[in-house]
Amino acid sequence: MHAPDPAQPAPLPGRDRPAVTLREVAERAGVSMITVSRAINTPQQVSERTRERVQEAVSALGYVPNLVAGGLRSARSHVVTALVPTLTGPLFGEMVQALTEALEQRGFQVMLGQVGYAHSREDALLRAIVGRRPDGIVVTGVMHSPEGRRLLTASGIPIVETWDFTDTPIDMLVGLRHEALGAAVCEHLFAKVRRHLALLSGGDERAARRARGFTAAAQRLGLRPPTVRLGKSPTTHADGREGLAALLAEAPDLDAVFCSSDMLALGVLTEARVRGIAVPDQLAVMGFGDIDFAQTVSPSLSTVRIDGTRMGQTAAQLIADRAEGKPVTERVVDIGFSIIERDSA
Repeated sequence: MHAPDPAQPAPLPGRDRPAVTLREVAERAGVSMITVSRAINTPQQVSERTRERVQEAVSALGYVPNLVAGGLRSARSHVVTALVPTLTGPLFGEMVQALTEALEQRGFQVMLGQVGYAHSREDALLRAIVGRRPDGIVVTGVMHSPEGRRLLTASGIPIVETWDFTDTPIDMLVGLRHEALGAAVCEHLFAKVRRHLALLSGGDERAARRARGFTAAAQRLGLRPPTVRLGKSPTTHADGREGLAALLAEAPDLDAVFCSSDMLALGVLTEARVRGIAVPDQLAVMGFGDIDFAQTVSPSLSTVRIDGTRMGQTAAQLIADRAEGKPVTERVVDIGFSIIERDSA
C-alpha cells in the first residue's frame, strides 16, 4: 500500500478525482511551479510566450487558483471590492467600467456590491467584505455611519471614497464638491435670466448637498427661495413627471427646474410636453449625470457631467499602488464637474 502524496489534495465528496493542482499545470506547460504562480499572480514578471503556455494549460485543465490559501501566504487576494448604491441606473456604470479595466491591467479583479442608500445595509456588507481581506475597497460617498467608518478605518485595507468630498477622508478620496455643483447650476440659470427656480431631488446625501448649494446660491443672488420637492433614491422617469406636477401646483410661475438626475429631468420634459409647456422658452430644465439619452432627447438636455472614467482610473491607480507597496503622494483628488449646455436650459 502506497502512502498518499501530500502534494495531491484528497478527493472532494461527490468528485471522481482531486482538484487540478499547480503541479499539473506546470507539467503541462513545461515550466516550474514558481513560473506558473508568477504567470497567474504577477504576469508582468514572465514573458508573453510563457504566459500563453501557462494560460493554455490552465484553460485545458480547468485549473482555478486557491485564492484563500494564496492570500494566507502572501497577504494578497488580487481582489478589489467596489460598493455602489444601485446597479439599476447608468450613473455609476462609467466609473465601475473604468475602475475594472484599469485594475485588470494591474492584475486585480473587481467584485461589485450594491449597498442601496441605507447605512445599515452598507455596514452589513462592509463587515462581510473586510473579513475576506480584499486588496482594496472602493466606496461611494463619504457620509458613512459611525460603525461603517470604524470598520473601514480599523481594517488596514486601502480605501478609496468616491463621488463626494470631505476634508477628513478615511484614507484616499476621488470625488467632487456637490455644494459647489449646486451653486454653479443656480448661477447658470440666473445668467439665463431665470428667477423663479425649483429643485426636484432624490433623498440621498449627495443630492441633498447639491440642494443646499443650490438654495444657498439663490439666496446670495437675491432670488426667492427655490421651490423644493424631495423624493426617494434612486429616482425614476415617473418621479420626474409627478414631481413637475407637484411643483407647478405649488409655484405655477416657476421658470426653471434643477433635477438631481437625468432620469428625473426626462420625466420633467415629458410632463412639460404633455402640459404644452415650451422648453426652454417657458421652462428651463437641468439634469445631473449626462447619461446617454441626454444628448439625443428632444429638446437635448442641459445637464452636469461627472468624469466617471477619470474617477475610476484614478481610484484604480491609488488602490493598486497602495496594494503593491508603492508610495501615494496625492491621496485626495477633486475631479470637479462640467455644466453641459444644450437646448433645455
